[in-house]
Amino acid sequence: MRIFELALGASLVAATWLSVVASLVVPRGLRSSYTRCVHTAVRWPFQYLADRCRTYDTKDRVLAWAAPLAILVTLLSWMVLFLLGFGLLLAGASGLGLDPALREAGSSLFTLGFASSDRDRLTVLDFCAAVTGPVAIALQIGYLPALYSAYSRREAEVTLLQARAGVPAWGPEILMRHVQVAGLLDNLSELYRGWERWSAEISESHTSYPVLIHFRSPQPNRNWLIGLLAVMDAAALELSLNPSKPQGAIRIGLRGGFTCLREIARTERIPFDSDPDPDNDIHLTYEEFSQGIDMLRYSGYPIERSPEEAWPHFRGWRVNYEATAYALAYKIDAVPAPWSGPRRTPGQIVRVRTPVDRQPTRRAQEASVPATSPPANTSTASKGLDKC
Repeated sequence: MRIFELALGASLVAATWLSVVASLVVPRGLRSSYTRCVHTAVRWPFQYLADRCRTYDTKDRVLAWAAPLAILVTLLSWMVLFLLGFGLLLAGASGLGLDPALREAGSSLFTLGFASSDRDRLTVLDFCAAVTGPVAIALQIGYLPALYSAYSRREAEVTLLQARAGVPAWGPEILMRHVQVAGLLDNLSELYRGWERWSAEISESHTSYPVLIHFRSPQPNRNWLIGLLAVMDAAALELSLNPSKPQGAIRIGLRGGFTCLREIARTERIPFDSDPDPDNDIHLTYEEFSQGIDMLRYSGYPIERSPEEAWPHFRGWRVNYEATAYALAYKIDAVPAPWSGPRRTPGQIVRVRTPVDRQPTRRAQEASVPATSPPANTSTASKGLDKC
């Protein structure tokens, strides 16, 4: 027996099983170093091409392929590693060359049965390979529906936010659109409660399946991270501008949001301050904040504090999540919405379009009213109904 081949093959099989179990079975986001390296290697050429795209839509189309292909490459590479590991074990146990050993390992791993041996120790290895193949494939088959189910639930809530926050989502836009519809401003608490629950679901699913962090929305200007940032900014604006409003749902929703971001940042190995000083500086400038307040005033949003008075309170809330959100947005190259931080391509900001509340003119109303006609004959109407 060849000790080196046996040791290398056993180590390779054991390490591959550890990577499979950590990624597909253990519900704690224990992404192995191998899986992390594969995903990074697959994303790199797509990111390289995306950084040279002139428009964000083109960049988004390029990056949309990265995460799904990373999953496919990871699943296929596991089977290749199992094949190589059992091939080395059979080669070391039989003393034959690597080519016939790989042929026998492939026959057993994929349960084809066209190559086998009658020696006991080789038969045991064939049985182990025959068990490994179907079990690994079954785990991978069960992994994909769970992954895409979590993705679908995430995108459903992001799509629902489009009517409330615009595309791309923006915190002041949420408050402005709720002012435009009578009575909708009082329903903001329901929005924060819904996104508190959504944040908990995202925290669970995106730490268990970290590749979901890099999955992009079906539409280029929608993004789960930008949506969450917009909801948190809207909550921070309400808390800083109107201190007399009920704050329970707003505070809990805001805390749920930045707790979610911190859990994801921990998974992505992004450092963050778990207890920041509310007097710390933030990246968002006072001029940008003041422009958002001017738009709220123009839309008729009720404001109790002046921008100067509200700014320290808004900054004290935003310091809890801004750095983490900006780092994640830069890493996944999210749509460059206002108040969402820098990107790899500087100067690209996608502005949201605020809908105009337009009413039909008097001339259009008069033209749409049909001319008065004499009442229809009863017998004729009855005949027409009989023909239907």
